[in-house]
Amino acid sequence: MKGKVIAVSGIDTGTGKTVATGLLARALLDRGLRVITQKLVQTGCSGRIAEDIVEHRRLMGIGLMPEDIDGITSPYVFAYPASPHLAARLESCTIDPIAIRRATFRLQQSYGTILLEGAGGLLVPLEGDLLLADYIRDAGYPLLLVTSSRLGSINHTLLSIEACLKRGISLKGIVFNRFREADRTIGDDAFGTILNFLKRYGISAPIATLDEYGLEAGSAEMFGFAGD
Repeated sequence: MKGKVIAVSGIDTGTGKTVATGLLARALLDRGLRVITQKLVQTGCSGRIAEDIVEHRRLMGIGLMPEDIDGITSPYVFAYPASPHLAARLESCTIDPIAIRRATFRLQQSYGTILLEGAGGLLVPLEGDLLLADYIRDAGYPLLLVTSSRLGSINHTLLSIEACLKRGISLKGIVFNRFREADRTIGDDAFGTILNFLKRYGISAPIATLDEYGLEAGSAEMFGFAGD
């Protein structure tokens, strides 16, 4: 049976999607599921293997896997720390979405669950007019959205949710990152406001918290992975 792919994106750069992806993969491993992570495009990396993949494996408590060494889990890696379309152009490269899909498909032949981490936010250009959100929509992947408790996250989160609604992307859940939270009052309000608007939009996606203790206990079940 072909494995399931779940996309993981953030409301912007540095919101914690790499940590969320790695910790969720660890939780699935602990439940006996055959899981692997993939990085759609990595920028700002001098090596051949995506730095986010290396971090995933550390959080999962395992070493690099053969698929990492072969480049299947990180099909595009660029040195310049910029949006994928720019980083690729600076290396005279064109990102081929079909090549990414083929790499993901190879992983689906061996793993039951693939967590596919994006680059930046949902409306980051991959190549030409193709945005990350369009890639996720075209592939038909459900999405885990990583947001945070910092000031400004309400705006970015609701814009990301509306981008999903516009494209018909299924929102599987939200990870609310409270690690090194600067203001508890702002964080509590952001959490409540996002929850309220999910209800207004008619979206039943659960919210799991990420903090200094890790990903909220039971997040895998909360996001519907228990029976995968």
